[in-house]
Amino acid sequence: MKQKEPPPLLDRESLKKLTPEQLVEMVLKLQELVVKQGETIEKLKGNLDKDSKTSSKPPSTDLLRKPEKAKEGEKKEGRGPGGQKGHEGKTRQGFGRIDRTESVKAEKCPHCGSIHLAQGERRQRTLIVAQLVERPIEIVEYKQECAYCADCGGQVLGILPEDAVPGQDLGVSLQAMLGWMSHYGHLSYSKQQEWLREIGKIEVGIGTLQATTQRLAQAVEPSVRELQEWAREQPQVHVDESPWSVKGIKEWLWNISGQGFSLFHAGDTRSRQELEQLLGKSFAGVLISDDFSTYNGYGAAAQQKCLAHLLRHFNTIFHK
Repeated sequence: MKQKEPPPLLDRESLKKLTPEQLVEMVLKLQELVVKQGETIEKLKGNLDKDSKTSSKPPSTDLLRKPEKAKEGEKKEGRGPGGQKGHEGKTRQGFGRIDRTESVKAEKCPHCGSIHLAQGERRQRTLIVAQLVERPIEIVEYKQECAYCADCGGQVLGILPEDAVPGQDLGVSLQAMLGWMSHYGHLSYSKQQEWLREIGKIEVGIGTLQATTQRLAQAVEPSVRELQEWAREQPQVHVDESPWSVKGIKEWLWNISGQGFSLFHAGDTRSRQELEQLLGKSFAGVLISDDFSTYNGYGAAAQQKCLAHLLRHFNTIFHK
């Protein structure tokens, strides 16, 4: 809608030349403009006053409103960092396993420097330490024995362990670790490459890391489809979507979660079409979501709106 232009600026002499009807028309236009500008100002002021507690804005936007220095005498809400006063301390009870035991002999007195130690029964003090070994990634050369069947003449090779896959330089467990680092740890290929170099003492190309990600995606695809079908049969699910930048383009990361599972879906939009792709045209259970328009009117047996969002709306109404 095109905004009406304000009347042209006129000086006193020009205004004196106007007829009464022209002056009335000008005043009416100015009144209309003032009212609209007032409404716009109030709307903008309302947006400035909104935060994650009084609107659907994410908590991350609150950082833009926070001062760089704390106000004097201002008491912070919630718990402070570190141990809490009155909290009962707990002593670590080990790690649940021992991979290697090493005996450290008493050889020299730290008090006088003597190496003559008394004979007889000696006590032991135990210390359990989790350590990073010098080479946490082991390079293994498998030499498969090659033989021939005495009955049919067919070639027989020694069977490789499950962690080794013919034609692949990285073991299955290491590939799984890299997949965890990539998708859960959010490490880029270059960071993974650096981690392998610094910690594992091996050089791995970016292309190999990309191929690893593709293999993992193909390996879990049947399980993801099975989980999606299973999720559609659950009595209740929670659905949400968040903007996700992919090469500078805003995509949407959808999530369906419930008791014991969490399913992610990369979508181009946050529209009803994406929701129906995940749950179908309708859902026989309770759909838990925020009050975004995509969910309103969707064919679920029942809907539960996020209580935090509802509370924000009530706070907004209360503060108006």
